[in-house]
Amino acid sequence: MDSAARLLKPAEAARQLGVSAKALRLYEQRGLIRPARSPAGWRAYGPSEMARAAEIVELRGLGLSLGEVVRVLESDAATRADVLAAHEATLDGRARALGDVIGKVRRLRAGLERGERTPSGQSTGPSRGNGGISVAFDLPWPWGGERFELGEIRPLNYIVGPLGSGKTRLAIRLAEALPGAAFVGLDRLAHGGAAARARLKSDPALKSRVDRNLAALVDEGGVASVALVALLAALQADGPAFLVIDMLEQGLDAATQRALISDLRRRGRNARPLFFLSRSSSILDLDAVGTDEAIILCPADHSPPRRVAPYPGSPGYEAVATCLAAPDVRARTEGLIAWRPAQ
Repeated sequence: MDSAARLLKPAEAARQLGVSAKALRLYEQRGLIRPARSPAGWRAYGPSEMARAAEIVELRGLGLSLGEVVRVLESDAATRADVLAAHEATLDGRARALGDVIGKVRRLRAGLERGERTPSGQSTGPSRGNGGISVAFDLPWPWGGERFELGEIRPLNYIVGPLGSGKTRLAIRLAEALPGAAFVGLDRLAHGGAAARARLKSDPALKSRVDRNLAALVDEGGVASVALVALLAALQADGPAFLVIDMLEQGLDAATQRALISDLRRRGRNARPLFFLSRSSSILDLDAVGTDEAIILCPADHSPPRRVAPYPGSPGYEAVATCLAAPDVRARTEGLIAWRPAQ
């Protein structure tokens, strides 16, 4: 059999690797694989491309983001070691946190067997244990008081869900449960961002920070706007220990969204934790999510919110992916609400 006969079409290659054809295109866009082309211009995958793609799939299966995969496969030995060591430390922290949860469940079971009552369900503020900062509270409607625990709060936390899933209610409840937290709603855009303008006028130091941040984002391709200034006024303000932001992308074009999320990622692990709602694939690029980020899904069936790992095949991944759309699509559906006709 000659080499041409061994070439696979995208669908065949994806099936053998256990991924989607879209994933293969993403690997190609990142320069990780370079499939051949048939005389008709179709992509074709030979043994070397398949071996390389298998390496990528294996690393993604370990939980590495696509950006981390690039660094592992295309950097020097020292950089590869650093990336893998950081990922190992993250996994170790998650394992410890999971061990703590298992221990709590066992203690609850033992208590119930002794006839003890379950915890009262009072809201508890953040605590810091082996897994980092955590918070627990009773969920509001539409969940009916179910318990929600979020361990190891990351610097960046995405809240995602379809229309009517309750994600805004979860965000508001988080802001109430986290001490020193502030909720930044869509009213930041009211009257052309008048509140932010007044705040900046009365606080020269804040205005200076916002101006510097704005200039940096414009240098990266962002577009200055009322919406961006209003958002930066909240992000750069002193005081809140946590920020919970409704629809981070509201009023921002695609280029500005990409510049903004890149800027937020550069803040580092010790930065003030941010929670933000988003349904934009420019804000939440599932192939770029790193170890300092977490995705919280509010399912359509109103089962309790849960964390979702950012790689195909993990529970909830496809549900998150279907919630996201490009900024131009999001702009066309802005203002639409879920509606069901009366029976």
